[in-house]
Amino acid sequence: MAGDQLVTAVRRQLGLGRLLPLGGPADGAWIAERAAAGVLREVGDAVPGLRVGTLRLSLADADTAPEPAVPSPPSALPPGPLLIEADFAATAGRPVPASAGLLREALLAGAAERLGLEVSAVDLRVTDLLDEDEEKERAREKERDEEAAGGSGGDASPGGAPGAGGATAGDAGPLEAAVLRVPGVVGLVPALGALSRPVRQEDGHVLVQLAAAPDRRTLDVARAVRGAVEEAAGGGPVPGSGQAAGGERPTVAVLVAALGPPAAS
Repeated sequence: MAGDQLVTAVRRQLGLGRLLPLGGPADGAWIAERAAAGVLREVGDAVPGLRVGTLRLSLADADTAPEPAVPSPPSALPPGPLLIEADFAATAGRPVPASAGLLREALLAGAAERLGLEVSAVDLRVTDLLDEDEEKERAREKERDEEAAGGSGGDASPGGAPGAGGATAGDAGPLEAAVLRVPGVVGLVPALGALSRPVRQEDGHVLVQLAAAPDRRTLDVARAVRGAVEEAAGGGPVPGSGQAAGGERPTVAVLVAALGPPAAS
């Protein structure tokens, strides 16, 4: 049984990809690469005449990455500027360098404005040429799909958490309830298999694992969650001090494991 649980935990974390720093060293937030890459691929595919293939994120310079202000999730990368590496295909109607420039601008803007990632470099490689007629038909199909989804109340979920069920307010404790009250939090997800509780408090530190709404800047949601958990765990803030009315304020780390509703287990 223990062996099966370990295998499940490893598979689940591999599904998340790398745990990337979200914001800077003081933000105490991370995001699963799978979730971030889903958003960035969506941003890139929105550029006419382009289609993004493999997309990976990593630290641009691991040797100079600073220490985080709070304990990080297990195996998470330290805070520091990121490198985006992506393959893409483009139509022949535009010079490849121009297509690469448009894609680079889109990825940098998406990383900053939709997620809150600090990106210092984008490394792109063109791998194929697209048929312009096929791309026009693909664009029309995408428009039809979006119209159909809008009419049926469907939601976009570019980066769901693999194999993770969501906790709801009905079965939440005080810290879980504080997280779920934060605008932009759509659920709690025990994404790290070895840490089965989505909100885990131990030795003065709280690790929160959650799914965030894709229509809000992810870093802003994570920052709000940290503040809400610090207040709930410490008994309320004391103005002008680093302590809470009820005692020492805990350190809090947030892992955004998914963007959009958490996937059913």
